[in-house]
Amino acid sequence: MALLRRDSLITRQLLRLVLLHTAWEVGSGQVRYSVPEESKHGTFVGRLAQDLGLEVAELVSRMFRMVSKGRRDYFEVNLQNGVLFVNSRVDREELCGQSPLCAIDLEVIVDKPLRIFHVQVEIQDINDNAPVFSVNEQNLSIAESLTLPGSRFPLEGASDADIGTNSLLTYKISSSENFIVEEETKEKTKSLVLVLKKPLDREEIPAHHLLVTAIDGGKPELTGTVQLVITVLDANDNAPIFNQSVYQIKLLENAPNGTLVIKLNATDMDEGINKNISYSFTNHMPQTIKKNFRIEQNTGEIRVKGNIDFEHMTLFEIQVEAKDKGNPPLVGHCKVLIDVLDVNDNAPELAVTSLSLSVREDSPPGTVVALVSVSDRDSGDNGKVTCSIPPNLPFQLVSTFKNYHSLVLAEAVDRERVSEYKILVTARDEGAPSLSASSSILVPIADVNDNAPAFPQPVYTVFVKENNPPGAHLFSVSASDPDLRENAFVSYSVVERSVGEQQPLSSYISVHSESGHIYAVQPFDYEELQVLQFQVSARDAGFPSLCGNVTVQLFVLDENDNAPAVSPPGSGRGSPGPELVPLSAGAGHVVGKIRAVDADSGYNAWLRYEVQEPGAAGPFRVGVYSGEISTTRALEETDGPSQRLVILVRDHGEPALSATATVSLSLVESPQAVKWDSRQRGGSEGPLVDMNVSLMIAICSVSGLFVLVIVVYVGLRCHPGPEVMCEPGKATVVCSSEVGSWSYSQRQSRNLCVGESTAKNDLMVFSPNFPNSAENGEHEKLQGAQVSLT
Repeated sequence: MALLRRDSLITRQLLRLVLLHTAWEVGSGQVRYSVPEESKHGTFVGRLAQDLGLEVAELVSRMFRMVSKGRRDYFEVNLQNGVLFVNSRVDREELCGQSPLCAIDLEVIVDKPLRIFHVQVEIQDINDNAPVFSVNEQNLSIAESLTLPGSRFPLEGASDADIGTNSLLTYKISSSENFIVEEETKEKTKSLVLVLKKPLDREEIPAHHLLVTAIDGGKPELTGTVQLVITVLDANDNAPIFNQSVYQIKLLENAPNGTLVIKLNATDMDEGINKNISYSFTNHMPQTIKKNFRIEQNTGEIRVKGNIDFEHMTLFEIQVEAKDKGNPPLVGHCKVLIDVLDVNDNAPELAVTSLSLSVREDSPPGTVVALVSVSDRDSGDNGKVTCSIPPNLPFQLVSTFKNYHSLVLAEAVDRERVSEYKILVTARDEGAPSLSASSSILVPIADVNDNAPAFPQPVYTVFVKENNPPGAHLFSVSASDPDLRENAFVSYSVVERSVGEQQPLSSYISVHSESGHIYAVQPFDYEELQVLQFQVSARDAGFPSLCGNVTVQLFVLDENDNAPAVSPPGSGRGSPGPELVPLSAGAGHVVGKIRAVDADSGYNAWLRYEVQEPGAAGPFRVGVYSGEISTTRALEETDGPSQRLVILVRDHGEPALSATATVSLSLVESPQAVKWDSRQRGGSEGPLVDMNVSLMIAICSVSGLFVLVIVVYVGLRCHPGPEVMCEPGKATVVCSSEVGSWSYSQRQSRNLCVGESTAKNDLMVFSPNFPNSAENGEHEKLQGAQVSLT
């Protein structure tokens, strides 16, 4: 009968383990292996790389690594063949205690691309622990004759650290006519009892010495023994009796010392001293019970003595005996089962594993930044933990497996906006009140070259005087790049192009690659180049490199470096001869005109004519701005047969430059010729210009044309001209006068020849274009026209 009951119990336990294992296998969804406990180092566990679908040759290059939460490195992977093997001894009892399922969870991580696998290794129990009794000898006192057959006496059973069939114990007792041992199941526990088969006779056998053997269900089976000494007592025939054999109590963990658990009450039908009862724990009580509880000998009150911790012990089984004071004393027994109720007294535990030192700012959403594992020693709702991070961060927590979470990138990040993130991960349980724990993760953002160098303005305007020395510093440009290190190291260069008649830009200017300083390669000549527009490129050292451009407009300012050049209008019309001025000429009669030009611009090219020796001019004068030579009065014979005039032509530059022209005049009855002798800065003589016979016709023509020019000029002043862009080949200059300075202007020079002896003044015309409103985006310009009437 006992064997059948034992087989039925084994069958039920095996069925429960199979069902639990099947449910676990279906729900886990991961690679799972099993290995017996106490396996030696190097024991084969499984072909991990093959089962995960990984190439063995890529394990090192993909940074294959394995993480075991809160465990020693029980297992290791051979990176040469991808085999998972036992690294150190595993004791299932030390690792999982009496838990029916013992497994070690592993995280396998590979990079390029990043993947995370979950591996579970089940530790199989082996029968490596024999049944153990808490004492070597148990003593019982049983009264003779008064104890009826069938009476039951509780014994301290053995314990086995194994699980499953390896921990299923059966008991046998050495040969005896009076006693047998049985196991009885009450509530949640099993008890070993000694059953009396036949009444005792103290006179026949005063003491029984029996050997109780505990046998486990392992293969091979292991055994443990205890010596049972039964003393047969005489007389006192009523033992104390408790009102119930088993008491079930619920007690909150962390109950303070002195807390009353239960007050027991036993009664004895005897009288007198045989009725007086004292309470105590049985001698074979485990030390854990004696450490946490105490019993009042006279009252039967059981009170808390130590620290009751649900995480350490969830159920206490206390054997209590009530002994009367008869001679011999009789004993009554009861069992107190104390269920410890969990209190939320353990905060969650956080473990953070960072996968990399930094996150590139171009990392795509979904990039795994760190692994977070949480645990809570409490149970039920007190042990359910949720993880969270602050809102408004470009990260999120993704649950991966059981209590494992991955911190992943939720959206794109920009290092130039936020260079690093300090993320507070908070784990909170569902107890009342709830407890929490937190851990900070510092995530630096690594820079990528995503910003091109930028100049503070799109166009730079530079003014440079002509005749500058070669290598002179003209201007500096500077671009900024918000990236870091080489991504922000900026070098400068000129965007090469041709200037003028296929002259390379590099023959005019150069740019220092590091400082951005712009230097002149050669002196500028305003008469050849008035404006130079070019682009400077700023390029960073990133990969790939990025660049930005800026336009530089370099305006060459005119200097008075060209003296006036005198060109007699009559050269090339035959041989020059002495000029005969008719004696009949009256005051204001024009005898000739000096024409001079200046290669400069503005006031530097505005010419002034005067007689070098006014006292020697006689009856002649020269127009200050026209250069016309005319009489100041009627000529007389006393003026002499000839006159020699030295005309000084001077510009308005600073300092002023000049040239001279010598004119020889002969006074005769009829006009012949005028000889012009020109010197520039004391230079050589030029030919004289003959007076045209049709002088009067030319004067009339010039007068009419002059009136027409005045009308056109007035019309241009009333109607603004078109906008002129600054481009190579169009002379953009800066004009200045004695009454102020003007902005950029377009110079147009026209020589209108209206006669050789017309008495008219030069006309200097400047036509400014005033800037329009800022809404139409036009630039400010000023046009000027210099018209010389000769």
